Amino acid sequence: MRARLSRHPGPESRFIDPDVLARIDDLELVARTVVEGFISGLHRSPFLGLSMDFAEHRPYMPGDDIRRIDWRLYARTDRFYVKEFEAETNVNAFFALDTSRSMDFGSGGITKLDYGRFLAASLAYLSSTQRDRVGFASFDADIVENVPPSARRRETVLHAIGRARAGGKGKGGRTDGTGELTGPLARIGESLRRRGIVAVISDLYAEPDTVLGAVSGLRSRGHDLVVFHILDPAELRFPFEEASSFEDLETGEQLPVTPEAMVERYLALVDEHTQTLARRMLENGIDYALFDTSVPLDHALFHYLSHRERRRRSR
Repeated sequence: MRARLSRHPGPESRFIDPDVLARIDDLELVARTVVEGFISGLHRSPFLGLSMDFAEHRPYMPGDDIRRIDWRLYARTDRFYVKEFEAETNVNAFFALDTSRSMDFGSGGITKLDYGRFLAASLAYLSSTQRDRVGFASFDADIVENVPPSARRRETVLHAIGRARAGGKGKGGRTDGTGELTGPLARIGESLRRRGIVAVISDLYAEPDTVLGAVSGLRSRGHDLVVFHILDPAELRFPFEEASSFEDLETGEQLPVTPEAMVERYLALVDEHTQTLARRMLENGIDYALFDTSVPLDHALFHYLSHRERRRRSR
């Protein structure tokens, strides 16, 4: 018997609206609200797609759920054993969040960085409930903060995510806000001692070849890679009408723009960029998803868990 994911969010998904979450100061409360709302919206088991195939017994340890004790085995051996299931093998789940200056943009009540922080926190909270070892890194031109994966560091990870700020200093005090991906992702890969799932959360402000080269280093180390491409609705639809100056958040350069004269070209370039990323990631076995920051986070959670389900079935 296998639990399945429902593709239809329940009524609780209204609590996962990003603008609502942006008003909550407690990041752990945000993560719990998102995850519990998502779980209650599923039609089936709260095991969220994990296999229910029995794998083996192991000795009972303090803190284990007593409902998993095999009482028949206890009757024969006078010892406590719990049942383990096939997909309950602990894995490393690592979340890498881009904190470059461009992530500080938001046309509504939430910035791309806020959305990324909520997403990273929710995924870390969800993974820890599945007994995974969770870790986190924020990065700009270099790694800003790195928490190695551990089964007991959920609070440490959430606190690190809460400290993430756009344009923060990397190691050695360097901060140029350029959104460089290659160097920091390579160093993150070097720091991960065990293979696992790595989720990269970024607005991917770089050429597709550069993005692919940066994330492929993680894939070549044997990690299952999920790339969450985070963009603001204004970046996707360019709703501006009046001529004005636009600031490049990475360089600070002011660019005079007449929207009417460039909107079609802009939208074509954005579509080409995202379509190229999606195609190249698929060709290289990397899971890719584009997210609009106005989209509720339950969609992102469903994508992540669908990836995990595909990974489990391919083993």
